[in-house]
Amino acid sequence: MRIAATPSPGPEQRIAVIGAGIVGACIAHALRRRGADVVLIDRDEPGRGCSFGNLGAISMSSVAPLAMPGILASLPSMLRDPESPLFLPLGYLPRALPWLLRFLASARAAKVAEASRTLARLHAGAVAAHQALAREVGVPELILQRGQLHLYPDSRAHAQDEAAWRLRASHGLPFTLLDRPGILELEPHVGKRYTVGVFLPDDGTILNPLRYVQAIVRAFAARGGEVRRDEVRALKRDGQGWELVCGRGSERFSRVVVAAGGWSTRLLDPLGIRLPLESQRGYHAQFSGCAGLVSRSVVLADRKIFLAPMEDGLRVGGTVEIAGLDRPPDMRRARLLERIVRETFDGLANATATHWMGHRPCMPDSLPVIGPATEPGLWLAVGHGHLGMTDSVNTARRIADGMLGPDVEPSLLP
Repeated sequence: MRIAATPSPGPEQRIAVIGAGIVGACIAHALRRRGADVVLIDRDEPGRGCSFGNLGAISMSSVAPLAMPGILASLPSMLRDPESPLFLPLGYLPRALPWLLRFLASARAAKVAEASRTLARLHAGAVAAHQALAREVGVPELILQRGQLHLYPDSRAHAQDEAAWRLRASHGLPFTLLDRPGILELEPHVGKRYTVGVFLPDDGTILNPLRYVQAIVRAFAARGGEVRRDEVRALKRDGQGWELVCGRGSERFSRVVVAAGGWSTRLLDPLGIRLPLESQRGYHAQFSGCAGLVSRSVVLADRKIFLAPMEDGLRVGGTVEIAGLDRPPDMRRARLLERIVRETFDGLANATATHWMGHRPCMPDSLPVIGPATEPGLWLAVGHGHLGMTDSVNTARRIADGMLGPDVEPSLLP
């Protein structure tokens, strides 16, 4: 992750933020909050992309990158087992190979330790930052801080994640090992499969990610920010500024922030800015109702499946499919999530589920790119992978600090 230096702010601060997911919305809000003239642009309604379907985790404990030592051993199952937590269709392998090689290289112990330190710095204070932002934009009820519970079938399965737990301990992140009665005390509906749990008390959950993004964007607009639905087709250097070529015409801005998720490379590649960004396609199953089935974010750690209580039901998601932006969704993966959760929890026999797929933009080392690009006036906030919701407010603060200098209003952070 590259953190921006602080340049001297110029007299003209007309800024375009491309991408109205959680990261772009937070950036636009933070910039407008500091007085910049900001236009937030997306081809869809705010929050309707990856932010819509995620699990809402504010996961400060997620300091282990996706590529950990030993990941090479999982490659055969990635290519042959469509039910693997990490799946790569064989037909997509030639396109994914450059990214995959970088991914495997980032699993070296020294690289993992470096990435973990960077993730811990970026996550720091995330729950408090979200609580403050939610209060400011009028939706404090959406932030639930009841921790996160990881579940394992037995001690042997728990030991397979020993490296990740050592990383958490090295950063001083608190957690408690639980036996079966301890699990049931927190979550009484967990099935008999799981006998070992680990409770992380400091993490949180956003109970409706879409409504949260929409509230942030409304607050941005109420402060005088402009929200525009349009497709940005190209970026062009224009003297000291930038020309955005959009579906409805072209317009000039003094600075541009690209926060367009998996589609960011389609704007950056023509500029010669080559990011090794890949879509880790994520699926979810959403059960209507089911209030009280879980009371916090729960992770079926052996299957890499997350459950989260939502305002409108129970959401189940997770796993990774590396198959690009254009391949149609494989809803067998969403149905797999649904099946596993029905087998694991009582109370879902009569519940119906809807299915969804979205694109999580991920760098090989799991570290987002945050800060100025090589081209003057162009800023990047891309590649947050599974942690865009967690890191959105802190990312926005870093971008705003870098572009405009220190906050002139009281900080959102405590």
